[in-house]
Amino acid sequence: MEKIHSDKAPDPVGAYPHAKKVGNLLFLSGVGPREKGSKEIPGVTLDKGGNIVSYDIEQQCHAVFQNVKYILEASGSSWENLVDVTVFLTDMKTDFPTFNKIYAEYFKTNQPCRTTVEVNALPTPIAIELKCIAVV
Repeated sequence: MEKIHSDKAPDPVGAYPHAKKVGNLLFLSGVGPREKGSKEIPGVTLDKGGNIVSYDIEQQCHAVFQNVKYILEASGSSWENLVDVTVFLTDMKTDFPTFNKIYAEYFKTNQPCRTTVEVNALPTPIAIELKCIAVV
């Protein structure tokens, strides 16, 4: 097993790698829309207490897809090699239509298996996180 770290993706928020390569399979840890080297999250406005005041799911979708691409590239894989994507949204009713539209733009040719679930919260003040499996 090989641990993978991307110099372009944001640092993990815990003791885990960006990805792990096992044989020809690549397992990505949960990836959110945070930006490397910044405390700001694309499209998120926080109050002084760190609570979400507003967010733009479209900006977060583009940012999370970019972070997944960074990790895939650091792993010797690519977007086209994704085989399974689990999506975590914090507001399915409001955000799913926008997410689904943007997802379709990114996955015109390669369409991995996908599961989308709503969760009460994510570890940082984000509205979306992806868990992915790809081949190398």
